[in-house]
Amino acid sequence: MTTRPDEVVGPLERGLAVLRAVVAGDGGRRGVGEVARATGLARATVDRVATTLTVLGVLRAEGRDLLLAPGAAELGNAYLDSCGLPALLGPHAAALAERLDEPVSLAVPDGGGVRFLAQANRRRALAFAFRPGDLLPAGRCAPGALFAAEDALPGGDDGFAARVREARERGVAVDDQLIEPGLVSVALPVRDPEGAVVCAVSVVSHTSRHDAAALEALALAPSREAVAAMEAALAARAPDGTGGVEAAVPGTGRAGFTKEPEAALKEELGAGFLRSLARGLDVLRAFGAVRGPARLTDLARLAGLPRATARRSLITLCHLGYVREDAGGFVLLPRVLELGHARLAALTLPEIATPHLVRLVRTVRESASVAVLDGDDIRYVARVAGSRIMHIDIVVGTRLPAYATSMGRVLLAALPEDERDARLGRITPEALTPRTLTGSGALRAAVAVTAERGFGWVEEELEEGLRSVAVPVRDGAGRVVAALNIALNAGRCSPEESLSALLPQLRETAGRISADLAAVGRHAAVPTS
Repeated sequence: MTTRPDEVVGPLERGLAVLRAVVAGDGGRRGVGEVARATGLARATVDRVATTLTVLGVLRAEGRDLLLAPGAAELGNAYLDSCGLPALLGPHAAALAERLDEPVSLAVPDGGGVRFLAQANRRRALAFAFRPGDLLPAGRCAPGALFAAEDALPGGDDGFAARVREARERGVAVDDQLIEPGLVSVALPVRDPEGAVVCAVSVVSHTSRHDAAALEALALAPSREAVAAMEAALAARAPDGTGGVEAAVPGTGRAGFTKEPEAALKEELGAGFLRSLARGLDVLRAFGAVRGPARLTDLARLAGLPRATARRSLITLCHLGYVREDAGGFVLLPRVLELGHARLAALTLPEIATPHLVRLVRTVRESASVAVLDGDDIRYVARVAGSRIMHIDIVVGTRLPAYATSMGRVLLAALPEDERDARLGRITPEALTPRTLTGSGALRAAVAVTAERGFGWVEEELEEGLRSVAVPVRDGAGRVVAALNIALNAGRCSPEESLSALLPQLRETAGRISADLAAVGRHAAVPTS
């Protein structure tokens, strides 16, 4: 057993233990008492850790339950960004999936298992997918035999040993329903310029389409071509051996989680905020801005910390198995993906947005919704009704004409100009109320104004007595992917009062949803429903 170094940062060690315990709960949810029992920590300690992780957006609290929050995805993102494999090799995997019309995945060795980094899926009624962060036993999947053939993984039973020998001889491994009945795959190694296996590419199918032999016959030659392209991309990356520091972590001004200065959080929360836990997570996340081994100096600078503080965090992360120290610096390991990344990668837009809608509705006491553009309509994908006796009664799945809704105008305004003109040109507005804009010129002007001011406003155009204001929701690339609105009775107050009271709340909430979308969707597309 590894000796625990004297320099280990206790709050960081305990914080990651609490996070792992929550991840292990049903659906990424666990009661505080259960977490205390699972970790062996005192309830008071769990409460302090949970308070800090909640402030940092890693966990969310509902009553006495702790839930995994989208902010935790940034921990796994740091590894995926640092290794660079999804961004570099993912397009080649997607092209192979398109060519074969079968899902294709990328995976790396992780201890005694195989950790998946990315998957290019195909639309099928019988769907199967490995999410970024999923872990499989090495002996139960094709990549495991490849990695064991390179002595990267320990051996297993006699059947596994035979598959390892075959993989070593042929350079190919086949999974004939090892993971589960009906699932087959063919995997090949991808090597760096020095000849070391850095990952495996797998083509996956179902026996309703191909048996293992037929899949190999179909996929082997195209897969070898894809592997050659991947290895060429790895060679072209030409690492300098010391790591390359990027300009910034996407979406942040620094590597850290904290939205507010540390001192302010400590002053606000007192003993409830564990500064050393927050700093340790900042160091972990700083790896996302470095390609290859990271130097202590760079990590400390990116995290905004003294070298000595960053060093203690790194010693702790090494002790816990999340970081390895090499001759060229520190390397973040795929084990960090166990901190909830696979579970978060499965989240949908409604699941991400709903907690924020609940918070917004509690504040403004009006109904709030999120919708996406679907043809010439908007489609509601998330909604929380207001607490007033008279509130707007719409359910998820409802479709409404985009031209007469505030969310529709926000979504139309976000379209490229040519597409927006074409869309508005084919719409024939109907007068839903006496105030509905039906003239082509008036509608175009209203959408243009929406684009200019950054929010949509509809006053009794969809239904008499109904007022609505909406703002855009963006993904990590800044694209508008949805709209958020508040709808209310127009007779409750003046338009100016509504705008003054609601627009700041809407923008703040949209910003929080957008930040979560950026974290969860950085390496996997977020479904809209």
